[in-house]
Amino acid sequence: MNPIVRRLIQIGFLVLIQAVALFGAAWRLDWVEGWAYIGLYLAFIALNAVWMLPRHAELVAERAEIKEGAKSWDKVIGLLNGVFGPAILLMAGFDEHWGWTPRFAAALQVVAFIVMALGYILFAWAMASNKFFSSVVRIQQDRGHTVQAGGPYRFVRHPAYIGTIVAGLAIPVMLGSLWAFIPAALLAILYVVRTALEDRTLHAELAGYAEYARQVRYRLLPGVW
Repeated sequence: MNPIVRRLIQIGFLVLIQAVALFGAAWRLDWVEGWAYIGLYLAFIALNAVWMLPRHAELVAERAEIKEGAKSWDKVIGLLNGVFGPAILLMAGFDEHWGWTPRFAAALQVVAFIVMALGYILFAWAMASNKFFSSVVRIQQDRGHTVQAGGPYRFVRHPAYIGTIVAGLAIPVMLGSLWAFIPAALLAILYVVRTALEDRTLHAELAGYAEYARQVRYRLLPGVW
């Protein structure tokens, strides 16, 4: 199968899983916040595809499969990510169904929606700025892997991860669930661990990365870490 077609099928399956997790757990389809989440996620995918496919089709193909050289620890992190991500939506759906959390102010949920969108935008900007933006941590010698220092990589070394963390922590607020913060916090911790391990790998194995790290000092948050 063409790797780009495979990637599009993977993304479609991911959207389906998220929709089933949200609305299946909530046991209702007339959930405005749930549809807002799905709508934003679909818009992010569509805009990303419009930008990436004409310009970086080889990167889309790269992200379709786990190739030789992927770190074993990152495969474990990928599995955990596949648990914690849907768990946020499941917990929020169950919360919506059973009413565990008191209603959030609508204005707060709108702000969370905007923050989530900004997290997605940062993720997309990082992907568009890095032609080696693989879905797994590996040194892509087959693709002539080099350090990428443009776009948001001028400010932090792992901008996509901070975008993911920000969006993940905004989702429980947008969906109105305090309980969903449990898997969201676990997901945030997971990405901090991945950042540390990936940064160490790039220092050790990617030519020029140590020099880049001296210029861009922070991994995720400027002035913090």
